[in-house]
Amino acid sequence: MARTAKLALEDGTVYTGTSFGAEGEVAGEVCFNTSMTGYQEILTDPSYRGQIVAMTYPQIGNYGVNLEDVESHKPHLAGFLVRENSRRLSNFRADGALDDYLKHWNIVGLEGIDTRALVRRLRIHGAMKGILSTTDLDNARLVAKAKASLGLVGRDLVREVIPEGPVQWTTPLSHWTNLLPIDYPEPGPDAPHVVALDYGMKWNIARHLFSMGCRVTVLPGTATADEVLAQKPDGVFLSNGPGDPEPLDYAYATIRDLLGQKPIFGICLGHQLLALACGAKTYKLKFGHRGANQPVLNKDTRRVEITTQNHGFAVDDQSLPDELEVTHWNLNDHTIEGMRHRRQPAFSVQYHPEASAGPHDSSYLFGQFRAMLG
Repeated sequence: MARTAKLALEDGTVYTGTSFGAEGEVAGEVCFNTSMTGYQEILTDPSYRGQIVAMTYPQIGNYGVNLEDVESHKPHLAGFLVRENSRRLSNFRADGALDDYLKHWNIVGLEGIDTRALVRRLRIHGAMKGILSTTDLDNARLVAKAKASLGLVGRDLVREVIPEGPVQWTTPLSHWTNLLPIDYPEPGPDAPHVVALDYGMKWNIARHLFSMGCRVTVLPGTATADEVLAQKPDGVFLSNGPGDPEPLDYAYATIRDLLGQKPIFGICLGHQLLALACGAKTYKLKFGHRGANQPVLNKDTRRVEITTQNHGFAVDDQSLPDELEVTHWNLNDHTIEGMRHRRQPAFSVQYHPEASAGPHDSSYLFGQFRAMLG
C-alpha cells in the first residue's frame, strides 16, 4: 500500500509524493544530481553526508544494486528523491532492488514528485535546507522544521565519516571499471607507498592507486603531519569529503606541514583543503556541481574533459596566492577545477577522475601522480 511522504523546503514550498525505502523523518540540504546512471555510487559517496539528493533523470532503480560498485561501507546521504522508482530491475550483476537497499540502510526515499520543478527552484533560488518525512505530514510544521534545521556552512561533517584508524588498502579496480592504459603489477614491498588522508574517501580512488602499483595506507583525515610521515610515504593523497572545508583547520594545518616534504595530489575536498593550506579562500556555490556531465577545460592541453563532480563549495580564484596556478576551469561557470603549486610537487582537481560509473576522461591524473612518486 502506497505511503504518503512530503518534502518541505525552508522557503515554504512543499512537495507531496509516495514513500519508498525506509520510513521516518530526516533533515538536510536539498541538492540535485544530473547523472543518468551511478545512483548506487551516489548513495554510498560520503561526500553527500547531511544532504537530501534529488536525481534529475526520471527513472531510477532500473538496474538494481550490487555489492561490488559501492563507494563506502554504507549510504551516507540523509534522503533520496526520484521522479519514479523502477519496480522492475534488469541487470545480470544485480543483487537486489533499490527499494530494499534503502530499507536495509534506513534511508528515507520519496518518489512521484515533479523533480523538474524542484530542480528549477533550486537552480533559481539556490540549495535549501529541507525536511523529508513519512511520519509528520503537516505542511506548516515541516516548513518550520526545515527553517530550524542545520545547514552545511560551518559544520565539520568529516568527523562523521572518517575511518577510526589506519587501513592497508589491497582491493584493485573491478575488471568492469579498470580502463588504465598500463597493466601495472600488483604492488610488492618495494612499490611506491601512498598515504591517503581519508576525509570521506570514495573507494574507487584507493582502488585506482592500488591498481597503479602503489602500496596504499589509508589514514583518518584528522591525522597529523608527523603521523603521516611516520608511515614513510612516497606521496600523500588528499581525498574528497562532505561539507564546508573552512572549519577543517586541523586538515589544512597538516597539509601545510606536508607541503614540500612529499608529492601531494588532492581531489574535491582535498583540492579545497590544499588551497586553504596555501592561504586561499573558499566559498559556497549557489547550487553546487553534481553530475557526470560537467565540461572542464585543461589549460595545458586545451582539451575539454567531461567530468563527474560533487561539490557545493569552490576555491575563490581572486584569493589564490602567487604560488598556486590554475590548471583547469569549469566551462559552465568559470570556477576553478584544478591547480598546481608553482614551487612544490603538489596539484589538485575539484572533480572526480576516478569516476564510476564514468566518465573516464580525466583518469590520466592518477598517472601524473604515479610519475611523481619515482
